[in-house]
Amino acid sequence: MLLVATILTMLAYRCNVRFMRLLPNRYAAIYSALWDNPASLTERSIDETMSDFQQGILAPIPAASRYLSFRIADVQAAPRVLAALRDAVDGSDTVIGIGPSLVQALDKKIDGLKEFPALSVPGAPVPSTPAALWVWLRADDAGAALLRSLDIERLAAPAFALDSAVNAFRYADDRDLSGYEDGTENPQGDEALEAAFVSGKGAGLDGASFVAVQQWVHDFDKMRAIPGDEMDRIIGRRKQDNEELDGAPDYAHVKRTEQESFTPQAVVLRRSSPWADERRGGLYFVAFGHSLRAFEVQMRRMIGATDGVHDGLFRFTQPITGSFFWCPPVKDGKLDLSALGL
Repeated sequence: MLLVATILTMLAYRCNVRFMRLLPNRYAAIYSALWDNPASLTERSIDETMSDFQQGILAPIPAASRYLSFRIADVQAAPRVLAALRDAVDGSDTVIGIGPSLVQALDKKIDGLKEFPALSVPGAPVPSTPAALWVWLRADDAGAALLRSLDIERLAAPAFALDSAVNAFRYADDRDLSGYEDGTENPQGDEALEAAFVSGKGAGLDGASFVAVQQWVHDFDKMRAIPGDEMDRIIGRRKQDNEELDGAPDYAHVKRTEQESFTPQAVVLRRSSPWADERRGGLYFVAFGHSLRAFEVQMRRMIGATDGVHDGLFRFTQPITGSFFWCPPVKDGKLDLSALGL
């Protein structure tokens, strides 16, 4: 079966045809790595890709996403509802994240999981908006995402109350609504596995991931008032060809978040998508990691905590939410919640 899947994905790559929907969900991550960098996917990473993590994390950005955030409504019902989610979700088209408050309510502990810190400084607000449960619904169209969302909300209702639902979409080959490509420096192949997933911690933990989630709101009037060459300097890349600028200013986003400039390196796997509602729009930022450190050190530099220089992004966009979650591994096609005693 693995040979068949590999041949199918290689045929898609060689024919330059994106036929993801023809492949079973559990092969999506292999396809993603083959498409982006076929040489990077080793036998070890194929074995790992087939096994213990939520496949939607590594799969390509979907055409439509819907993000749900819940608070605890009835803590006594939480174990029963989580058990139902465990059996209903395989981590492919629905990715689940558990918040620190829910782990605490279950009287358990996940090392490395904590509440998102408010890091706001004048001119660079970074709020903390904790949630107990986070769900990322991945689909080929918004209708499918909505219908699955209703099923998840119904399943969760006895224990969890919906706080927010955000509709997002894939735009112009993975670009932000500013027109710039998002996730250019994403790791590939084995490096993506190493960056995004926990390993060496034992059963119930290996294959898990931590995720940082922020909803950024763009001020489109401000964005459009910024000249094109200055926008390039703010991002640190040319919009036209995505090439990094030589001599980009210190406030350039690529300078603020340059993964290799941290010690140790601060590598995250970005899976962000543009979002919009009736009046607003922006970027729903999603960054997975084997810990939360990489995101935190990048965010602190973005607000100028180390040198007083704010990321230029704050000139036209700012986050209105900020949450951390633990995404459990998968075992036998179901969420593995053994670390939570379930």
